[in-house]
Amino acid sequence: MTGRQRETASILHVDMDSFFVSVELLDRPELRGLPVAAAHDTPRSVVSSASYEARRFGVRSAMPVGRAKQLCPQLVLVPPTFEKYRRASKQVMQIFGEFTPLVEPLSIDEAFLDVAGSVRLFGPPAEIARQLRERVRDRTGLPASVGLAGTKFVAKLASQRAKPDGVLEIPPERTLDFLHPLPIEAMWGVGRATAQALKSRAIHTVAELAREPLPTLERIVGGASARRLHELANGRDARSVETTRVEKSIGHEETFAHDETDAVVLERELLRLATRTGERLRSAGAEARTVSIKVRWSSFETVTRSRTLPEATNSTHRIYRTARELFAGLGAAGRPVRLIGVRAEQLVAEGSDTAALWSDDDGWRAVDQAVDEVRGRFGSAGVTSASLLTDRGPVVDPRSLQPPV
Repeated sequence: MTGRQRETASILHVDMDSFFVSVELLDRPELRGLPVAAAHDTPRSVVSSASYEARRFGVRSAMPVGRAKQLCPQLVLVPPTFEKYRRASKQVMQIFGEFTPLVEPLSIDEAFLDVAGSVRLFGPPAEIARQLRERVRDRTGLPASVGLAGTKFVAKLASQRAKPDGVLEIPPERTLDFLHPLPIEAMWGVGRATAQALKSRAIHTVAELAREPLPTLERIVGGASARRLHELANGRDARSVETTRVEKSIGHEETFAHDETDAVVLERELLRLATRTGERLRSAGAEARTVSIKVRWSSFETVTRSRTLPEATNSTHRIYRTARELFAGLGAAGRPVRLIGVRAEQLVAEGSDTAALWSDDDGWRAVDQAVDEVRGRFGSAGVTSASLLTDRGPVVDPRSLQPPV
C-alpha cells in the first residue's frame, strides 16, 4: 500500500481468541466455561494463555502461575503442547490463504490480510470477514476476532476491541473518530516509560498526541519515535501487508526452577542456548552481526549486554564464546540468577558479509555443518556437546513453551 488513503476497510487483522486454551479445549470440552490457563504447574512457570473466564479474575498471559492462582484459586491449569498449536496454526493460516494470497502472519495466532483484490470473489471486506470466521470455526472449531480498517494499525486495534469472537469494521472516513478517544497506551510502541513521559506533558489521549507539535514530541520521545507516533495518531500508516517477513533476531531464554549460582551450570545453559540459536540461524540461512545476553537476577532486576562482532556469524562456538564473555563481564560471580538468555541480532543473509569470508570461524563452521547433518538425519538427540549430557535440573522455558526436562 502507498501513502494514499484506502477507500474501503480492506485490511483485516485476524486474532485467534485465547488460542492456546481454545486449542486445548478441543480435547477437553468438559472444561468449557471454566477459568482455564495453558501453563505448567511449577513455581517459576508463567501463563501462556488464559480463557476469558479466567481473565475476569485478572489472570493474564505472561503472569506468574503463583499470582494467577492467588487471583483465581479455582483456575484449571492445562500443560501447553506447542506442537498441537503449530498444527492448528498451520490449518488456520491455510484458510486465510483461501481468501487472499496477501497474508502476513504476525505470530502463531494472528495475521494481517489484504482483501482488496478479493471482493469480486467473496463480496465486501465485511462479508469476507464473516465467511473467514465461519470457515475457521467449521474446520477447526476455533473462535477468531477480526478487525477491518484502511490501515494495519487501526485494523489491529479494531480486532482487539472485537474480542471475544467478533468483528469490528472501521471505515477509513471514521478512522480519527475511532482513534482519537483512545488512551495513549493503545499506541504501538508506547510502553510504561513512554506513557509516563507523555502524560507528564499532559498528553493522555491519542487526540492530544495527534495535536502535539512534532518538535515537542521529539524532545519527549526522540526523533524516530516521535515521527512514527505522530503519523499513527493522525491515522496515517502506509505499510502494506507483507507476505514475507524477515526475522530481526533469533534467540532463546530459560527461567530456572530455582535461583542458580553455580558458574558451571550457568555456562552450560549459555552453551545450550547458543547451540539452539546457532541451529536456528543456520536453518534460516542467516548470520548475526551482534550477540546479546539477558540476565534476570533473583531480585527481578534484568540486565542485557551485547557485542557487535567483526564479522557476521552463525557459528555456535562464536555465539557461545561471546555470550560467555558478556556474562563474565557482568562481574557478578555467585549472584543468584533467575533467567538467562542468548540472542543473535542484526541478522543478514548467510554469506553476504564479505568480512566473514576470511573468518576465524571456518573450522567451527565445518563442525556445525557436520552436526546439523547428523541431527537432520537422526533428530536433535543425534549428537550434542558432551557438557550438555549432564543433568540440567528443572528448567522452565516460557518462550518456547517446552515443559521442564
